[in-house]
Amino acid sequence: MKEQGNVALIQKMYAAFAAGQVQSILNNVAPDAEWINHGPLTIPYSGSRKGLMQIREFFKAIADSTTGGKVTPKEFLVHGDMVVATGRYTATVRETGAPIDTPIVHLFTIRNGTVTRWEGFSDTAHVAEAHRVQAAAGR
Repeated sequence: MKEQGNVALIQKMYAAFAAGQVQSILNNVAPDAEWINHGPLTIPYSGSRKGLMQIREFFKAIADSTTGGKVTPKEFLVHGDMVVATGRYTATVRETGAPIDTPIVHLFTIRNGTVTRWEGFSDTAHVAEAHRVQAAAGR
């Protein structure tokens, strides 16, 4: 039953992302959570963050650099306190107009009903290329 609750929590967070409700996402994240999005620094929202203020900056970087961001989850795999979500992320880079359409894998660790760690994987070469002009402009 706990595993079903963990999947429901992640589905609720994806719905909040789709609605642009960042605070709703943060309400389900532990104050000292780790947030890691793999990729080169040319992707404004890549890197490691810790704590709600830095995680809020992650979502701000996505909003500032892209438009139409959408996560389409496909599968949820659960093992104890870990939920693995697979799917796709699509968006358009504001600076370049380039589309992003990449498979994703998100790893969530959940303790006591809140996310304590998130790790995101995608086709970072594709995402970085979409942001290339922005990086060259010296963001």
